Amino acid sequence: MKQIIVLGGGYGGILTAKKLAKRLRKQKDLRITLIDRKPYHTLLTELHEVAANRVEEDSIKIDLKKVYSGFRNVDVVLDEIGGIDFDGQTLRGEKQTYSYDYLVIGTGSKPTFFGIPGADQHAFTLWSYDDAVRLKEHTLNMFRKAVLERDPQVRKEMLTFVVVGGGFTGVEMIGELAEFTQQLCKEFYVDPSEVTLHVADMVDKILPILPEPLIRKAEKRLRKMNVNIITGSKITEVKPDGVTVGGSDIKSRTVIWTAGVEGSDVVGSMDVEQKGRKRILTNDKLQVPAHPNVYVVGDNIFYIPEGAAAPVPQMVENAELAAPVIAHNIVAELSNKPMKSYKPTFHGTMVCIGSRYGVANVGVPGHMFRLSGFPAMLVKHLINMLYLFQVCGFNKVYHYLLHEFFHVRNNRSFVGGHFAKRSPNFWLVPLRIFAGWMWLSQGWDKIHKIIDDPDKVFLIPAKAADGVSAASAAGADAAGAGAADAVSAASAYTAEAVSALPVPDFMKSIVDWSMDLMFYTGDGGYTSLAYVFQTSMVLAELIVGILLIVGLFTAPAAVASVAMGAMVWVSGMAPNEMLWYLAAGIALIGGSGSTFGLDYYVYPWLKKVWKRIPIVRRWYVYTD
Repeated sequence: MKQIIVLGGGYGGILTAKKLAKRLRKQKDLRITLIDRKPYHTLLTELHEVAANRVEEDSIKIDLKKVYSGFRNVDVVLDEIGGIDFDGQTLRGEKQTYSYDYLVIGTGSKPTFFGIPGADQHAFTLWSYDDAVRLKEHTLNMFRKAVLERDPQVRKEMLTFVVVGGGFTGVEMIGELAEFTQQLCKEFYVDPSEVTLHVADMVDKILPILPEPLIRKAEKRLRKMNVNIITGSKITEVKPDGVTVGGSDIKSRTVIWTAGVEGSDVVGSMDVEQKGRKRILTNDKLQVPAHPNVYVVGDNIFYIPEGAAAPVPQMVENAELAAPVIAHNIVAELSNKPMKSYKPTFHGTMVCIGSRYGVANVGVPGHMFRLSGFPAMLVKHLINMLYLFQVCGFNKVYHYLLHEFFHVRNNRSFVGGHFAKRSPNFWLVPLRIFAGWMWLSQGWDKIHKIIDDPDKVFLIPAKAADGVSAASAAGADAAGAGAADAVSAASAYTAEAVSALPVPDFMKSIVDWSMDLMFYTGDGGYTSLAYVFQTSMVLAELIVGILLIVGLFTAPAAVASVAMGAMVWVSGMAPNEMLWYLAAGIALIGGSGSTFGLDYYVYPWLKKVWKRIPIVRRWYVYTD
């Protein structure tokens, strides 16, 4: 049996393994093995959100076994790989040795300190889940200790924070830290003027990859957040109590290093040609030239595309674009078909500065758009959700929406806390029961009318003759009963029409056309579908009413309530009280059945049963 090993569960590795699994799912004589040290994939681009306590710690982790739970041809193995024998086609792990026919190297990067004394010993890094959690706890501890510290110099050092590196990671970290420290000042009764924030870099500007106008906007935003920007100054030493920048010491108990990365240790030990800072040289097929059955993905790639002046950047999009090319080429080798060359087209970069502001330069080469503020943050979230959908479908996108918009802490979102204001569901219980009772009573009255006279249609208005108003038609229909009765019938119909909620003309014309097509016969009578529709609507009212009263499937019942109300409205027969049916239905969509309702018992059981279905696991159509 052939073995494909993907080494590393980072952005490139996780996507490559998944794309291979999809393309090779029918091959019984082949296994795909993903090897990583940890059982989860980490969203490295979101580490600053955990480090600054904006989101829950688990929000940046994705269970690797969950990702591949719907694929029978993928094994997830937890092990630390110490070396690779390319000639023998084996990997040496702490637990065992692994043989491969094809190998994809995606072990990612680690921080590099450029030989600066003390940097690796005294600075915090931000390159893993553990780094983010450690930094968050340290920041909290600095405030806890500072409020008790009587020495003003020591207190100042505790409340001074320095980020080394003015690239994307550094700017995002200092932006989040500015918001986090503001919140901590309130929590620990610290005067905000005591907190000092620095971001320092040896280059002459922050975010040098961005256009100058966006750099100026980013600088303006940081200064508004009371961040001191230090550029064009060398960092020469990091000490336990600070950092030396441009020959001057900045006293601080928190120095965060985001100044650069290099290849992982296992890549550095490989006997293959490397360029840059421990990046593996590849050909245009992303193969290692000396070992064509070995591919490289993500940050580990050193490849200069045709016509480019520099190697592909170490960014997430590079991993996303490389993964399908590698998957295609391995499948092509297995089936003796043509391989593809890697010709990436990058779509720009973006950076968030705190939770409410960002800058972005996005588009396609030659047509880039400069965005800032709300549009930039919106694009960032959309791109994040697109990636998450590739990896873990609806499940992870749903949870991303929760922690970025609906479970926001301290209004730290670019839409503020408007979607995060929550009240206990039990306040909606009276409304739920009342709305259910109203639908039930309406349906109960109507079902008796159907039983008493099955041939009578009363939910669909009679068709008026061309050129004759509905009121006139009603009067004409009643002519046989005498003039007085005719006037009475016409007046009643007209009064009902006047009291009904207005319907826009374009919508009315669509509804009239639909009703002519489905419900009316050529002679002005009703089709059999009209009788079926009427009975279905009445049964729906009864069912929705019962479900709302007992609190079972409350959210779908509330949606159905809104839908039925909307149908009555567009038909032109909705009285004014239909407005509250619509409003109540919308208010109940959140699911008040979880309090004093059967949903409290039924939904947990259904979720367990639902997740056992193979196709549900494969497409991640569930919530945890």
